[in-house]
Amino acid sequence: MENKLVVKGARNHNLKNISVELPKNKLIVFTGVSGSGKSTLAFDTIYAEGQRRYVESLSAYARQFLGVMGKPDVDSIEGLSPAISIDQKSTSHNPRSTVGTVTEIYDYLRLLFARIGHPHCANCGREISRMDKEQIVTSVLQLLTQTASSAGSKPLRFFILAPVVRDRKGEFSGLLDNLKGKGYTKARIDGKMINLSDDIFLIKTNRHSIDLVIDRLSITKKALGDEVARANLLSRLRDTVEQALDLSDGLAILTEIQDSGFEFPENPTKTHDHLFSERLACPVCNIAIEDIEPRMFSFNSPHGACPTCKGLGSILKIESDLVLNPNLSITEGGILPFSNHFTNDTWFARLVLSVCEEQGINPKLPIRTLTEQQKQLLLQGTGEHQYEVTGTNRFGRVTSIYEQFPGVVFELEQKFNESTSEYIRFEIEKYMRTQVCKTCKGTRLRKEATTVTILDKSIVTINESSVTTALSFIHSLMESSLLNNREVTIATPIVKEVTKRLEFLTAVGLEYLTLSRSATTLAGGEAQRIRLASQIGSGLSGVLYVLDEPSIGLHPRDNHRLITTLKTLRDLGNTVIVVEHDREMIENADYVVDFGPGGGKHGGTIVAQGPVERIKNNEQSLTGLYLSEKRTITSSPRQIPNTKYNILKITGCSQFNLKNIDVTIPLKQLVCVTGVSGSGKSTLVVETLYKALKLQLNPYFKEEPGAYERLSGVEHIKHVHLIDQSPIGRTPRSNPATYAGAFNYIRNLFSALKESKMRGFSPGRFSFNVKGGRCENCEGQGEEKIEMQFLPPVWVKCEVCNGTRYNKGTLEITYKGKNIAEVLDMTVSEAVDFFKNIPALHTKLQTLHDVGLEYIHLGQSAPTLSGGEAQRVKLATELSKRGTTDNLYVLDEPTTGLHFADLQKLLHVLQSLVAMGNSIVVIEHNLEILKNADHIIDLGPEGGHQGGYIVATGTPKEISQHSKSYTGQFLRHML
Repeated sequence: MENKLVVKGARNHNLKNISVELPKNKLIVFTGVSGSGKSTLAFDTIYAEGQRRYVESLSAYARQFLGVMGKPDVDSIEGLSPAISIDQKSTSHNPRSTVGTVTEIYDYLRLLFARIGHPHCANCGREISRMDKEQIVTSVLQLLTQTASSAGSKPLRFFILAPVVRDRKGEFSGLLDNLKGKGYTKARIDGKMINLSDDIFLIKTNRHSIDLVIDRLSITKKALGDEVARANLLSRLRDTVEQALDLSDGLAILTEIQDSGFEFPENPTKTHDHLFSERLACPVCNIAIEDIEPRMFSFNSPHGACPTCKGLGSILKIESDLVLNPNLSITEGGILPFSNHFTNDTWFARLVLSVCEEQGINPKLPIRTLTEQQKQLLLQGTGEHQYEVTGTNRFGRVTSIYEQFPGVVFELEQKFNESTSEYIRFEIEKYMRTQVCKTCKGTRLRKEATTVTILDKSIVTINESSVTTALSFIHSLMESSLLNNREVTIATPIVKEVTKRLEFLTAVGLEYLTLSRSATTLAGGEAQRIRLASQIGSGLSGVLYVLDEPSIGLHPRDNHRLITTLKTLRDLGNTVIVVEHDREMIENADYVVDFGPGGGKHGGTIVAQGPVERIKNNEQSLTGLYLSEKRTITSSPRQIPNTKYNILKITGCSQFNLKNIDVTIPLKQLVCVTGVSGSGKSTLVVETLYKALKLQLNPYFKEEPGAYERLSGVEHIKHVHLIDQSPIGRTPRSNPATYAGAFNYIRNLFSALKESKMRGFSPGRFSFNVKGGRCENCEGQGEEKIEMQFLPPVWVKCEVCNGTRYNKGTLEITYKGKNIAEVLDMTVSEAVDFFKNIPALHTKLQTLHDVGLEYIHLGQSAPTLSGGEAQRVKLATELSKRGTTDNLYVLDEPTTGLHFADLQKLLHVLQSLVAMGNSIVVIEHNLEILKNADHIIDLGPEGGHQGGYIVATGTPKEISQHSKSYTGQFLRHML
């Protein structure tokens, strides 16, 4: 029992009371058709029980901070090790997370640059050196002289301050009392001049800055020209600067007062600070910077983040082409965000009309007839010019006001920045696009951070490079003769940690990623492999790892690297369970468990288990039949149209790593775009082609396409659809029946029944989203949330409706003996037969069945669907639209989560869409789909900077004969 993981009586979801013995310290693959129960046993049973046992070992206090998974429906699990799950879910939804921060590589780089980096002046580029007291006094005197010479006879006023507290939390009452006791009378606290004799209360949890006033100077150009006066000033400066440096640990501030008048104001409002430091300062430009600390390089800290974009690297800006409708006049609502203002005759509408009258703009003509200057006037405003606006106020009296017109763009941006209403911000976002921050140019950092270099490279340069380039820099760092002994000693332990993490990323095939790549843009497989790399780095043994299709997004060329990585985990003394369909992964497994024979209620049993050869020789195993090639995936032969009018061409694609390529896509065919990981497939198809088409077909499309020069052939396409793996809904109220449009037919059917008509039930009565027919106790959710004081909330079945979501009156209406709740609980397979006499509804359900989703329930909540299942629901929805032709469908790896048998169904669906007169562009690595494509575009030759070229194009046979195509090399064995 010590070397086995024994599961007895597993009944979660569709599992049929199965029992299985799994060998420990082996690479185990769970496979089988979609919905057969693989993930249920791996994640919802084995992993869930491992998590539950761990959490139960903690105190009640600790448990309240942890999400507790429910006890799986299983008799017993013996020999269970501590479990770690590595699934496809995105690593982070936080736009601040990057590959570098998730892997901790960027944290070590911050430390490296803070400790051995060489700072440079942000103004002149000279390397910054430290200044001693005399140099500071000389620089202050030089600055005073320069300022006085340009001011003429006007006296100049200055403070010399000691920054004793710089952006730190605390109330500092003891410090202020101490300074007051030493005879100091004034300080600038958080930007305001305050007498130390006053009662000063600072909020302890807020950050504060306290600059102590050491001296104040009033000088003129004439006084500086007198030798005696100049000598006295120099002596005075030495004393005050020395005091400031002593009190503030090496810092002094010369503050120039720019308020009007001749006297010293009590609380100056216009000042300009000059910082001097004994540590780091440019001797030419007189610019000093703070001590270099790791936080200076953090875009998640106010000390390092770009002040414009707050460390995001991008900002939302109003786009004028989204704001104005060229076909409408101003009075008809042509200024889209303010269209209702003109209907309701608001003061803003009156102001706009006053502007139009004075500027010679006809508000009743379509906006397209206006000159570009007039449009810009409406958008950007007319400066400080005042307009008289006359109208009736809310009391019915005619009144006049005088206002400036700042422009539509300013009004929208002000509302967006100041509003606390999510609804208002969401509405304004419709007229905004994300743009790269012009201040930091997307680097996310302050300029000061980008001027610190190691071997003439800034942290931005390293962060924006690929894993391969970063690793090369780190290796060259330790081999460089430019580092002194001190720097080598400091860098050695940091470089060791960075090198280890970069090598792990290379090992799992992610060497093409840049460290600055946002975590939100990573594919599920990439995010999973990043986490996998960190687990190898942890060096744990005796752990149970459960992975969900880690091969997603990997080209066949890179598969062996992933398999080697998993074997490394196994060889460390761990058990690795992988839910997988990839042929090479299955054949490299130590032990295979094949689930089936079908999906949903037809699955949930173990068809075969053991070494790969045993699976291949088992006639009952569908997986074995495909592995032994007794059954293969084939497509039905069809005529491919060959005409010069069915071409879509996009030229000059240069987004990210694309090398200014021209791509020709034959329409009304199944076109596959493939290539090694990071070669530019998604950039070409999703970021550039799809968005460019969408923007041309819909001028109000919000997202900006990737860089390209020209797009031709758009006239042959009516609509373009992106069918990706994003959820069909975010809440349990969303379900496949609703998304596919089948639920409307079902509700209409129930409302048309005789009993419903007698009771006056409309289709809305059978919706669980609105009041009327739903159970009001649980508001149509079927479950109630119970708050637990020391435990996480628990969801329990609603006692009123017993989980059906509907009230008793609604459930009394039946069709063929089933009420609305029982219909939603049907699987697609059952519903196809149940509604066979209702053609329109039957068609919707049949398409769900045809894409391999016969096992899912009609009312199954959307969040429980996998990415591949959600994608197939979208496919089925499009397929069920009769008469749709001349559409272009863009699919991103639709084979995710599909067994060999399901691939056959997917291929049939794709070819059915093409047969209807549509075009399909698929990003894909699966060789079974590639060999059945009409046309292939192979990108590469490598990933990252070495990718972005077109390696080969043509039919699968033509690609297989191309010597430089990695895809061709693998296809050659398939054809």
